[in-house]
Amino acid sequence: MKRLRTLFLAPTWVVFALLFFAPLLVIASYSLLARGTYGGVIPSWNLENWARLADPLYLVILLRSFVLAGVATLVCLLLGFPLALFIARSGRRRNLYLQLVIIPFWTSFLVRTYAWMFLLRETGLFNTTLQALGIIREPLPLLYNHGAVILGLVYGYLPFMVLPLYATLERMDPALVEAAADLGARPWSALWRVVVPVSAPGIRAGAILVFIPCLGAYLTPDLMGGGKSIMIGNLVQNQFTTARDWPFGSAVSLALMLVVMLLLMALVRRGEEGLL
Repeated sequence: MKRLRTLFLAPTWVVFALLFFAPLLVIASYSLLARGTYGGVIPSWNLENWARLADPLYLVILLRSFVLAGVATLVCLLLGFPLALFIARSGRRRNLYLQLVIIPFWTSFLVRTYAWMFLLRETGLFNTTLQALGIIREPLPLLYNHGAVILGLVYGYLPFMVLPLYATLERMDPALVEAAADLGARPWSALWRVVVPVSAPGIRAGAILVFIPCLGAYLTPDLMGGGKSIMIGNLVQNQFTTARDWPFGSAVSLALMLVVMLLLMALVRRGEEGLL
């Protein structure tokens, strides 16, 4: 059986080697090289690109990325938890509500981002409506700031929070909440002491599915944040395209990957300890 299992897994390992490990090895090699005068690479083989990551400029970008991704994840949790709980208790209509959650995936993410830009710009629907109602005199700066970036991230990745939460809450035994009510627990107390702990695996999975893409996002910060909300994904993109500094771009991308892997390992270990 062991040889048969190895034989069946061999094609998978070949695909992983060609499409994952080999490109990763190339990127790791580039991170040890130096940028040429006209954008090429020079085989210097040093850690200078990794040392540049300690520059305060790049540390601020990394910190900003963590803050924006964390806030977007928290907002997705606050919005997605009651929505997932509502869908889980909707009976026959739960499939309809799930389809409504999935519908945004039918449209290109780029098109949806541009739609928000048209809504938030100075001559967009929101500012035009508020001015027509006499609520404001001048257009509000709704675009090209951190708030717009968080809004775009929440809108784009909210379904990734709702679906894992729904999968967990849908399997929860309603008798647990009834037992808490019989013991004198108020609705908020039952929610905090019973529903939230039971849904912890869904919260953890949803947080991972939202935080990691938000941390490496570059399209939403580039379009909705302008040059004021540069995140780590934009830094990688700029190094590979505009600056043509492939060695430093490789070092930044690998550093981001290492940070994400450490976070994943910490979350998985914490989840295992919680189960024990």
